[in-house]
Amino acid sequence: MNTLALGPSWLDPDYLLNTFGLPGLLLIVFAESGLLIGFFLPGDSLLFTTGLLVTTGQLKYPLWLVCTLVAVAAIVGDQVGYLFGRKVGPALFKRPDSRLFKQENVEKAHVFFEKHGPKSLVLARFVPIVRTFTPIIAGVSRMNYRSFITYNIVGALLWGVGVTVLGALLGKIAFVHQHIEKILILIVLLSVLPIVVEVLRARSQSTKADADARDNAGGPPAGPASGQRGRHAKR
Repeated sequence: MNTLALGPSWLDPDYLLNTFGLPGLLLIVFAESGLLIGFFLPGDSLLFTTGLLVTTGQLKYPLWLVCTLVAVAAIVGDQVGYLFGRKVGPALFKRPDSRLFKQENVEKAHVFFEKHGPKSLVLARFVPIVRTFTPIIAGVSRMNYRSFITYNIVGALLWGVGVTVLGALLGKIAFVHQHIEKILILIVLLSVLPIVVEVLRARSQSTKADADARDNAGGPPAGPASGQRGRHAKR
């Protein structure tokens, strides 16, 4: 099966699976679930391709085993992210930018967590970048550990197992094999859509706030001059 590399060739799901196999898949799922350096990895398209390769026999592992290991890797990854967040705490928001770390990614995850609460641990699984930083933000916020574990497991099953099984089911359809490049592009576009929506919404709100500020600044001046005009008007 030939797939289209969505970015550098070493991020092509087919290349990653053919080169590193199941261990590489599990390491990527683990890293993307809670390590700061894992935010750029192609989790969604990788899981979908994994299910497809299992169905076609190119990845010679039973689907139940792959799904179980993926779920464990996702759960453990979020767990590590949560513990890291608890240990680092607010200092994470003061960490300087580097090649692999951008403060804006932390802010996006923080806003996402504040907006959706505990269920963000489930929703964030389907949003690249945000899914890496959300468990860390949960740790920084000292989210109740029992609640964290519950949402962590639910999110890992829906994302890790769900996307893999979807790839396995659709992998039996000839149309999918014939248009796998387009399907992978669609998966990536759908996964980044929430980020695009949030960016546009934030930009719109910022523009509106600037316009309101300009309108307020252009209002009638206060002070003696205003009072003097009032006296002239009475005359």
